[in-house]
Amino acid sequence: MKKNQSKKLRKKIRIRAKIFGSAKRPRLAVFRSNQHIFAQIINDELGQTLVAASDLDIKKTKTSPITKQEIAKIVGQKLAKKAKEAKISKVVFDRGGFKFHGRVKALAEEARKAGLIF
Repeated sequence: MKKNQSKKLRKKIRIRAKIFGSAKRPRLAVFRSNQHIFAQIINDELGQTLVAASDLDIKKTKTSPITKQEIAKIVGQKLAKKAKEAKISKVVFDRGGFKFHGRVKALAEEARKAGLIF
């Protein structure tokens, strides 16, 4: 394992020790790779994903060049819309060891604007 990977893993474990998603307040988990971004709302008590959104279907529909941050904003809006349909309004944010910066921040801010409370 590379040095940066182990650092990120330790950070992720430290965050997950403090954050737990319940039925009243599920966990909004974000994962980003170099190419994609994924977000899920998870009930940790049941080990169940309630709502999920990613950029995989967005890139197929968009033909014009679009930045990764703009895609993250769209994913945040889409996730919040699906959460409202599932009657979820309050969540706990889990950044997954990533810095709250760039695409992760863009996704979180758009989800807040669209009505999620965290």
